[in-house]
Formats: sequence, C-alpha cells, structure tokens
Amino acid sequence: MAVSNDFLQYVLDQLSGWEKVHVNRMFGGAALYQEDLAFAMIANDIVYLKVDDTNKEKYIAAGSTQLKPFKNNATVLSFYNIPADVLENADEFVEWAKESLAIQKKRKGQY
Repeated sequence: MAVSNDFLQYVLDQLSGWEKVHVNRMFGGAALYQEDLAFAMIANDIVYLKVDDTNKEKYIAAGSTQLKPFKNNATVLSFYNIPADVLENADEFVEWAKESLAIQKKRKGQY
C-alpha cells in the first residue's frame, strides 16, 4: 500500500487550487483531508475518492475499481479509484474531490 513521495506531491500539486488539503500517512498509504474529513485515500500510487449511491455509477462507468489496501484482497466499498484523465486535469480532479468531501460532510451531518 506504499505511496511514493513523488506521486503524493503530484497529487497535492493537482489539488493546489483547492484550499487546505492535508495528508495523514497511515499503513503505508495516505489519506487526504479537508476540513478534518478524509475524502481520498492513496495506495500503491493510485488515488481513490469517497463514493456513495449518488456518484458510484459514474466511477463504475469510467472503469474504476474499489480500494483493496491489503494483501487479502478485501475491498473498501466506499472508495473507488479515479480515472487517469481526471487525475491529469487539475480542475476536474478538484471537482470530483469536492463531491467526495460533500459525501463525507453529509455522513457527518454537516449539511
């Protein structure tokens, strides 16, 4: 579940147009936070964003897969990887990330 420093810096650069994203490294991976809510996970240099019933179909249609952080292949159903073209387009990446943050806010009763 390793995350290279170069890849993490690239992801943060892509999100630099969005305020105050911070990182918490854990279990060899990393979680991305804004407003103290984790909206993304990075594992094996792949970015996964939080999903729910409101946006999961968009990820599935794009060919995204669920986060599998451990060797036993257990999946984390609420995080899907983002398509490469979204990651490469900073503005689009920020929009997808904001959508994932909104899901976390809704779950925490902040809406």
